[in-house]
Amino acid sequence: MCELLGMSANVPTDICFSFSGLLERGGNTGPHKDGWGITFYEGKGCRTFKDPQPSYQSEIAKLVKVYPIKSVSVVSHIRQGNRGRVCLENTHPFTRELWGREITYAHNGQLSNYHDLKPQYYRPVGNTDSELAFCWLLDKIREKYPKRPSNMASVFRYAAKLSHTLREKGVFNMLLTDGIFVLAYCTNNLHYITRRAPFGKATLIDADMVVDFQQETTPNDVVTVIATRPLTNDERWQKMEPGEFALFKMGELI
Repeated sequence: MCELLGMSANVPTDICFSFSGLLERGGNTGPHKDGWGITFYEGKGCRTFKDPQPSYQSEIAKLVKVYPIKSVSVVSHIRQGNRGRVCLENTHPFTRELWGREITYAHNGQLSNYHDLKPQYYRPVGNTDSELAFCWLLDKIREKYPKRPSNMASVFRYAAKLSHTLREKGVFNMLLTDGIFVLAYCTNNLHYITRRAPFGKATLIDADMVVDFQQETTPNDVVTVIATRPLTNDERWQKMEPGEFALFKMGELI
């Protein structure tokens, strides 16, 4: 299995603290040593860092850890490979263009009997079940919505409906974003926490690191962090139920 990390915020925010905990699970405190990646959105653009090396040893991950890139939407992933070899093209997150926007996706889990997923427009670059499912998902969305709809929330709700189909093929925990909305879909293991005033301190589980969010934020900030497993040991994380999805915009659950 793999682990996911996502963020939705109402103001550009860095994810250095949460990412510092996640990368330790990539081969140090966890077995997810088969690559990692992270995508940050800035306006209509996004920047992605990937490395098929274990995240806790990766020089690129060390750069991201101390580089406070501020974003309102982030998707990250550490991989424990089960389908497809360990290489850059099989490293999450995956990104494709749809209606002039970059759509980013990451998946935790393993699918079976997925060869009937035959996307026509979007094609996988690598050979993972994860990327194939992403291409199929976007194909179905493009088929239903040939043009960008005015109500983008409906697109993500449809993506959640499609995720029910993928869940029937195995474990399908997923993050999907267009840089504005962030969709989290749970099959068996996904949590989130929304931080807002009054802010307090938080301690990472996987690293010796404490942050006082009150010193780093304003009273109007709202930041939601989504993770496979809670990253801190002194906050109350919300555990999602199997088949449940959560759609966030600007840090808020909508």
